[in-house]
Amino acid sequence: MNERIAQYRDRVAQYWNQFSKKQKLMLSATVAFVLIALVVMTMQFSKTKYEVAFRDLNSSDAAGIISHLESQGISYKLSPDGRSISVPSTEAARVQIDVGSQGLVQNGTIGFETFEQNASAIGMTDNEFEVKYVNALNGEVERLLEKMQGVQDATVLLNLPKESVFAKNGNEDQASASVVLHFKPGYRPNQEVIDGYYNLVKTAIPNLPIDNITITNDEVELLATAKGGQGGLIGRVEENFALQKKFESEVRQNVQQFLSQYMGSSKVNVLVASKLNFDQVQSKENLVTPVDEEEMKGIELSVQEIQKNYTGSSSPAGGVAGVGEEAVPGYPSDAESGQSTSEESSSTINYEVNRITKDIIASPYTVKDLTINVAVEPPAGQQTLDEDTRTAIQNILINIVRASLADSGTTYTDAQLLQKVSVNSQVFNVNPDENSKTVLSQPVLWGIGIAALALIAGGTYFFIRKRRRQQEEYEEDIPLPPVTEFPSINLESVTNESQVRKQLETLAKKKPDEFVNLLRTWLAEE
Repeated sequence: MNERIAQYRDRVAQYWNQFSKKQKLMLSATVAFVLIALVVMTMQFSKTKYEVAFRDLNSSDAAGIISHLESQGISYKLSPDGRSISVPSTEAARVQIDVGSQGLVQNGTIGFETFEQNASAIGMTDNEFEVKYVNALNGEVERLLEKMQGVQDATVLLNLPKESVFAKNGNEDQASASVVLHFKPGYRPNQEVIDGYYNLVKTAIPNLPIDNITITNDEVELLATAKGGQGGLIGRVEENFALQKKFESEVRQNVQQFLSQYMGSSKVNVLVASKLNFDQVQSKENLVTPVDEEEMKGIELSVQEIQKNYTGSSSPAGGVAGVGEEAVPGYPSDAESGQSTSEESSSTINYEVNRITKDIIASPYTVKDLTINVAVEPPAGQQTLDEDTRTAIQNILINIVRASLADSGTTYTDAQLLQKVSVNSQVFNVNPDENSKTVLSQPVLWGIGIAALALIAGGTYFFIRKRRRQQEEYEEDIPLPPVTEFPSINLESVTNESQVRKQLETLAKKKPDEFVNLLRTWLAEE
């Protein structure tokens, strides 16, 4: 057994000795690299990857989740601050769903579920119910606020009025709320978001006006627009300023693009200044118009006509006829009655007309003033623009200004419009060589870079391959060392052993290398 092992060892040693030092070094490095790679890959694939499943937890929620994971036999990692829990990546989704379905993450708040969890068979007193109800309402409002964007933690304290059968004076029946918000790092709410906080608290609590709500953060009190907050005004000013800049940018771009087609690229520079009116006007019109505009009449809804006719004899006048002591002067005397006739007619017609109600909201902004200044580089060989070109550009700019100021409410003459535009001649300091260079897009540059790297890699590969081939050819051209001719001793002509020994001793003394080669030859032949 040992002899066989020795043979294998000799064969391996013989095979190993066939390589040069450089080949031995490369082979050893390759084997070591493969072994290290196998070890690293084995450790990497066998290692359990953890993923953060829960973050920003308080102590009570973290304790509940850890208890659940330990009962299920799921490994976990707790962050140093105790606010994040990581679980294996393969089970992260299932753990999140399981924990969420059981309601273990409550962010330290108590909601209306407390009435189900702590329900007593014998009920509870009114004071106990009131305390639990207020705490549960606080928790529900906190949960709503924590779902808002940017809010990391919320603390709510409500003061609800006590119900009473007696009449109350003033604002004793109104609730109040105090809220403290902790925002995520780097988050700053604008006025619209702050108003959203106030509206959320206001609608969640019955009989709670905005004036009775106080919301603060770590620094200052957050005021709603109804309580004097100026964030809404600042936001509108910034929005109006952005609209004005956008309008000026579009006008400048359109003018420059149009003139560049005739004057050439990079030969036109445009400056636009405008004044916009952002007053939003809202009006209401109640119009009454006839159905038939030609006759100015409406639709007859109802018609009522009444006619009365009377014919008969008249009755005699009363009193004493004649003239006497007691007679009244001018009183008619007794006479016979005559025939009388009377007629009465009336007509009532109800017409229906068109009743139109219009709620008109004017445009959010109108252009009150606009000026356009253009600098144009004259053609080659000219110091200034010719008059025809200048006039043509001015007419184009006047038409743009006239169209933009159509809704301004002011009528401008051509002379006034001419004062709002200007055309100047200017020679731009542009290097023709730099201007003639083609600006390549980003994808084209990336493609050129990749192609250059591929060419460099290919050239390097062929250079190394050519160099190896030349080295191999050079090694082939190196002459082989001459074959050593071993000295021969004619043993047939020698009859005495002493003579043979003497010749060998002489050869060993004079030529020891040849003597060694001779011995090797004899051993090989045997």
